[in-house]
Amino acid sequence: MLYCSYKFSPPMDMEFDQQFVETIVKALVNKPEEVKSDRKIDEQGVLITVHTAPEDTGYVIGKGGKTAVAIRTLLATLGAKANMRISFRIDAPENGGRRRSDDVAAPANPSTPTDDMSVESLTF
Repeated sequence: MLYCSYKFSPPMDMEFDQQFVETIVKALVNKPEEVKSDRKIDEQGVLITVHTAPEDTGYVIGKGGKTAVAIRTLLATLGAKANMRISFRIDAPENGGRRRSDDVAAPANPSTPTDDMSVESLTF
């Protein structure tokens, strides 16, 4: 049996869930000083929105969204303990560090191959 001497009790006067998310995200990104978060409460529960540097957004999302899902799972557990619903959103910039199709330079003449090898030079 695993024993942990640390007892979890979130402070009631502080936004512990928001600090929790910021701590996790700052540990994941390359520019932790640019991590900011907003906390909003409405009838559906708590919404925490995280803002990062554009090049760090992918680290928070993770491959296939697995990191974001893991953070949401941790927040769901934290919210269940406090009897509230906590949601998590990543505020991604419009470009999001991804390359758009119009950003890729097309070859000047698509009919000519761009490398030294052509189909005609192959021998079988």
